[in-house]
Amino acid sequence: MQTAALAAAGSFCWNQACPDYSKINAGNLRKFGQTRKGVPRLQCKTCKKVFAKTKGTLFYRLRHSEQTVTECLALVAERNSLAAIHRVKGVKEETTSAWMHKAALHCQQVEPVVLADYQPVCVQMDALWTFVGRKGTKGGDPKPPNKAISGEEAPSSVIAACGSLRR
Repeated sequence: MQTAALAAAGSFCWNQACPDYSKINAGNLRKFGQTRKGVPRLQCKTCKKVFAKTKGTLFYRLRHSEQTVTECLALVAERNSLAAIHRVKGVKEETTSAWMHKAALHCQQVEPVVLADYQPVCVQMDALWTFVGRKGTKGGDPKPPNKAISGEEAPSSVIAACGSLRR
């Protein structure tokens, strides 16, 4: 079974009818000028179709530069409000919101490929349970931590399942 791989933007022809479609670095692409915004365009030597180098990426057909988009999304990740981003970067709240939705779709497509060979280990699952398990019930008081009779915290079932009781 062959696993999918991520290809660099502009490394293959996007025309599904082309014999060289999705052949990465097949030598069939040549530079073909640039868009008004300065994004390089490529032409397939086989099918003669022209496309922007950013096709298939988050930045395809956006009016702002890649740097501006990246900076705005980084500000969102740092928990800045959309209004604050508008004041600082001059980008409308609706535009930043649209970029967030577009980035989320790309993450859903890329995540399975990136994490295909990643195997989580028991310690990571225990750390996740420690975070999630302490959240309490919805709308109620936080759950008290599990206490053993001696007053010491009882080991969680996740730790016991791993067979490791390191502290």
